[in-house]
Amino acid sequence: MIGGLIALLIDPSIMTQLGRGRRTVLITGTNGKSTTTRMTAAALGTLGPVASQADGANMDAGIVAALNAHRTAGLAAIEVDELHLPHVSDALQPAAVVLLNLSRDQLDRVGEINMIERKLRAGMARHPDTVLIANCDDVLVTSIAYDHPNVVWVSAGSGWSVDATSCPRSGEPIVWEGEHWRSTGADFHRPEPDWWVDEEHLYGPDGVKLPLHLALPGRANRGNAAQAVAAAVALGVPASVAAEATATVREIAGRYRSVQVGGHNARLLLAKNPAGWQEALSMIDPAATGLVIAVNGQVPDGEDLSWLWDVRFEHFEGTQVVAAGERATDLAVRLTYAGVEHTTVPDPLHAIASCPPGQVEVLANYTAFRDLNRDLEGVTA
Repeated sequence: MIGGLIALLIDPSIMTQLGRGRRTVLITGTNGKSTTTRMTAAALGTLGPVASQADGANMDAGIVAALNAHRTAGLAAIEVDELHLPHVSDALQPAAVVLLNLSRDQLDRVGEINMIERKLRAGMARHPDTVLIANCDDVLVTSIAYDHPNVVWVSAGSGWSVDATSCPRSGEPIVWEGEHWRSTGADFHRPEPDWWVDEEHLYGPDGVKLPLHLALPGRANRGNAAQAVAAAVALGVPASVAAEATATVREIAGRYRSVQVGGHNARLLLAKNPAGWQEALSMIDPAATGLVIAVNGQVPDGEDLSWLWDVRFEHFEGTQVVAAGERATDLAVRLTYAGVEHTTVPDPLHAIASCPPGQVEVLANYTAFRDLNRDLEGVTA
């Protein structure tokens, strides 16, 4: 990001200049930004060259660096941190914005979630011509887009509703009736989706029904793909072409990849907040011989790890669970209260080695995941 940092110091308007003349899609949300950005870039790539971040650097300097590295690309798929979305939208005047989900993340940096919702709602109101690709299963995302004149609603799923038990507009309870929800204190309810998915297909406007066979696991990634396809279609990509393109995405900055470590085949999963942890835990292969959970508490992770107590850690019958990372002891206490039998091995590589030979699932938060990937380069080189 150093080039972007220096460019912004020299000329604060550089982002606007680099974005001029491009058709841009911005992708934001608490979870799934990097995956959905990669899928959107793959779909838009069927039209021509696309500017995008390769490393997920989603604040101003990273965005400027990505746009500068692809100056001739007429299209852009840009991942944006939630707090940065309003001013990045002002600078880039996007053709579309993908709103994935909104939940608690790094309380010591981001702050109270309803405040973020209000800021994003005001930011999007300044861009009435932008198409919002919004997840109607997420209450807070729906509130951001509800009054916008140009919305494509996608049923992308919401496995985490703890942060939206009350209406962000009236403060009254949200009532869930199956997959539908409504506020008891305002005219605010789940919109009918234009796009939705099941286990095999993607459905869209005018009777569209397409096979959707992804390389990435989990229900959340099917929702991510649905929003990526909807965004690409809004920019002119045929739906069938966009759906096929999303299936070419196999890993994102090391996420979901498998690495041979001695007698262990380790699959790496990243989770950064309660909603992301809950989704990642649902992807754990019950046939795995070991599960390593690695947690750090550095600044990029959020130094407050009290969110561990919000995650529903399950019992993993027949799987050896190992608590690892700089905050392995904090995690071990949480696992103890959850009734999960485990051992504690702070070094993630040693934790993998302590598992029985075979398939080992490795679930790590941000810096633990980053450091493990660095350490694995030396092991697997």
